[in-house]
Amino acid sequence: MRWIRNPFFTPPPAAASGLPSPLIPPPPAFPGSGGGETTTTNTDNDDSDLERGRGVAAAVVTGQPAAAARSISSSSSSASTITIDNHRREDGDGGPALVLLQRPTDTMTGHQFFYIFVLDGLGAMVLSGGINFAIAYAMYTIPPPTAAPIRLWQLPNTLAGDGAVTIIIQSIITWLVELVLVNRDLSKGVVAPIGFIPPPPLTTRLSRAARWFLFLDRTTEAHEPGSAAHWAGFMFSQVVRAMVMAVLSFALLWGPSVGILMAFGTRSGGDWVYERTWTPQMYKLVLGGIQALLTTPLFALFWLVRAGWALRTHEVLVTPQQRR
Repeated sequence: MRWIRNPFFTPPPAAASGLPSPLIPPPPAFPGSGGGETTTTNTDNDDSDLERGRGVAAAVVTGQPAAAARSISSSSSSASTITIDNHRREDGDGGPALVLLQRPTDTMTGHQFFYIFVLDGLGAMVLSGGINFAIAYAMYTIPPPTAAPIRLWQLPNTLAGDGAVTIIIQSIITWLVELVLVNRDLSKGVVAPIGFIPPPPLTTRLSRAARWFLFLDRTTEAHEPGSAAHWAGFMFSQVVRAMVMAVLSFALLWGPSVGILMAFGTRSGGDWVYERTWTPQMYKLVLGGIQALLTTPLFALFWLVRAGWALRTHEVLVTPQQRR
């Protein structure tokens, strides 16, 4: 991958140290968070300038404030990466921060496949399965023998209930983690946005619901960026979508997992009873690992595609490169 650093930009002396990080933005302007302004402006009305930055998930990925001037520049229209100069507001602290982004791809590349299905798929499966195994070991093995027996349905130690809670909590945590990690990797140029998947049209009720889920139809921001209300709205919008995925994961995984558990338990008093090792631990390991394998690549794909749409819907200010 070829990196392009802006050779014509010299930071002002006041900004020589402590450059603001593009990865820790003022609250919040991740893709679709609803934060900041989304006015489309091309200061020179030059389509070539827009084409220079086409398909780059720039300020909407890095989350710059509404008052910041966002500049996308490239040495050529065929360059594989683009340099972003994120200039802070004039009355604020700090100077510009450089961000390196890859252009969206027209096909699925080998690196994108590896990133989505190996790192975020198999890697998440191993990590999530291991964490869930450790949690189950602490919950069911460490308690004294006099503790309540482990049953399928009855409280306090219910494996069916544990599985339901695991699916919901893991969906929310995975969504928020991927939100941060994928957008960080996009802003660093680690992975390219996906540009070959078209957004759903505004034709049917289902497609309109999909556009809402994908943050495509932006609404006017009701709260001051950076305020507590803004943060609350941002987190709420993310958790709602994570809960949608949790419901789908629950419908897909919970029933079969409970059915499999019945085969490994001992029938007793209208319920199933389990030893403290190793059925509960393996149940949590397999359930958490399979859920991670199925959902984490989808969440990563979501943000890569969303980033590819960002500039195509003109959510950033595109200006020509300033040469000195």
